[in-house]
Amino acid sequence: MTTVLIADDQPLQRFGFRMLLESQDDLTVLGEASNGGEAVRMAAELRPDVVLMDIRMPGMDGIEATRRVVASGDRTRVLILTTFDLDEYAHAGLRAGASGFLIKDAQPEELLSGIRSVATGDAVVAPSLTRRLLDAYAHHLPSGSGTAALAPEVDPRLSSLTEREREILTVIGQGWTNTEIAARLHLAESTVKTHVGRILAKTGSRDRIQAVILAYDTGLVKPS
Repeated sequence: MTTVLIADDQPLQRFGFRMLLESQDDLTVLGEASNGGEAVRMAAELRPDVVLMDIRMPGMDGIEATRRVVASGDRTRVLILTTFDLDEYAHAGLRAGASGFLIKDAQPEELLSGIRSVATGDAVVAPSLTRRLLDAYAHHLPSGSGTAALAPEVDPRLSSLTEREREILTVIGQGWTNTEIAARLHLAESTVKTHVGRILAKTGSRDRIQAVILAYDTGLVKPS
């Protein structure tokens, strides 16, 4: 059973999410929060598998709430809801540690699939879409990241990676899927999955999205 905390300042929106989630045998809603501070407190108390987090909320917004939930070191993962084409904070949400994001008016099947994916440790956003998002919001990278970061060969976060692992992290940052990596680098897809798993473990990345951000932060990948 996957447990979910809904964080949204709109009562009708929360009600709609609850109705959808509770119609599923494998999902249960532990609670609802109407702002970021409440979401952080309830996540610590209830320890849900997933927090469905709106970005724009009064007081503490969803980005800061995500940062605090992730920083707690608990198993809870955050799935951010955003308007995407209007919301310039989507990239900041991923940098705060979210495991992915969905458009707020996503189809019910997409939302349910996204929650299940995040709960099992996968990233919700497709690699190619992640690349486009990061490129689009590259100018929001704070000072000290991206092209201004330490050179890849000296960044301590990459020091434990083998040459092959660094190569694969680079193309992950460029939006390649495992299938594309296997085909272009002439590797078995199972071998690619093993490399990806080792990269995540060695760099402390929670999921593939965080690995993409790491590739940008360390300068392995430069924004277009």
